[in-house]
Amino acid sequence: MPSSACGELTVVTGPPANGGSCVARHEGRVVFVRYALPGERVRVRITADRGSYWHAEVIEVLDPSPDRIESLCSIAGVDGAGCCDLAFAAPEAVRAIKADVVADQLRRLGGYGWSGVVEPLSDVGPTGWRTRVRLEVGADRRVGFHRYHSDELVSDLCCGQLPVAMLDGLAQRATADWPPGAHLHVALDADGERHAVLTVRQGRRTTAKVIEGNYHALQRVRRRSWRIPVTSFWQSHRDAAEVYSALVGDWVQPSAGMTAWDLYGGAGVFAAVLGDGVGASGQVLTVDTARAASGAARAALADLPQVEVLTDSVRRMLTAQRDGADIAVLDPPRSGAGREVIELLAAAEVPRIVHIGCEAASFARDVGLYLSHGYGIEKIKVFDAFPLTHHVECIALLSR
Repeated sequence: MPSSACGELTVVTGPPANGGSCVARHEGRVVFVRYALPGERVRVRITADRGSYWHAEVIEVLDPSPDRIESLCSIAGVDGAGCCDLAFAAPEAVRAIKADVVADQLRRLGGYGWSGVVEPLSDVGPTGWRTRVRLEVGADRRVGFHRYHSDELVSDLCCGQLPVAMLDGLAQRATADWPPGAHLHVALDADGERHAVLTVRQGRRTTAKVIEGNYHALQRVRRRSWRIPVTSFWQSHRDAAEVYSALVGDWVQPSAGMTAWDLYGGAGVFAAVLGDGVGASGQVLTVDTARAASGAARAALADLPQVEVLTDSVRRMLTAQRDGADIAVLDPPRSGAGREVIELLAAAEVPRIVHIGCEAASFARDVGLYLSHGYGIEKIKVFDAFPLTHHVECIALLSR
């Protein structure tokens, strides 16, 4: 720990780092500072000693950046909820920071030079964009958001990401049968109706109780409807599924008779676009490990016999395939697709791939793997799909 008894320092911050911090230095040691912007002089508190580097958080801004604004989330920040870690920066500055981070990760981890911009996902704006959220029940039976890297909860629910009144009245419904550690899942459907489900884990068994609305929430993309369990994955930004779906269709240009793979396909939003494009003479295989997502896909795409829905791992599915595909679309988890999956895609000689990543470092590593297998990058788009936070959505079109 630093020599000062309370673990406090004054530093000048440098460039942004992946994960929402800025890089500073103190006596030759790297310090990753949260709640800071590049070029600020700040007083910080050390929160973790990792030997060769420290983690810290701002406790006083001495010389602020011109991009610092009054926080757009009243509950985020030091000692607050971990929800909106960049709510104190002007939205255009946040996008510039994210572009710098993505470019740095692609250069260092992917061996690829990129100098693009981070685009707003839509015209919704930086607040009120989220349609799904999960809260935890605390020991006092109150629901709340976690503090950053903590088991403690913040029971003020006015997160800047949420539409006004999205959580109104739900906290008051907590009763004695809401045990500590239970989760309250809340979703707004395509018509703005609210649905809330409480899940309780007991050993290996999880029970679900509908608190309001229904267990399934109706969602629409490109005139097609899905019924998604409130407890299952769906894009959190209200416009994400529509924007990504249109982009995939535009980039891969599926045509009659093609074979397409929708990997980590979830509820089959991309499979719907691919199925429409390849027509009755083509074939689409969409695969995901989540049974609830696969069930939603089968129901939503029942009118497309050319689409097969498989509940399995992507690795096993690719290993078992004897024939290749003309197109592959991948939307893997935050950890990325990884070496084995990309090697299998390359071995299958898939000529055209759209790869989606919601974590800059994982996306960059995957891009580097594609490049090592002879793929070239035609396009990359990066969206500010999670305003007020350091998270981004990166999409690449690759061909070989």
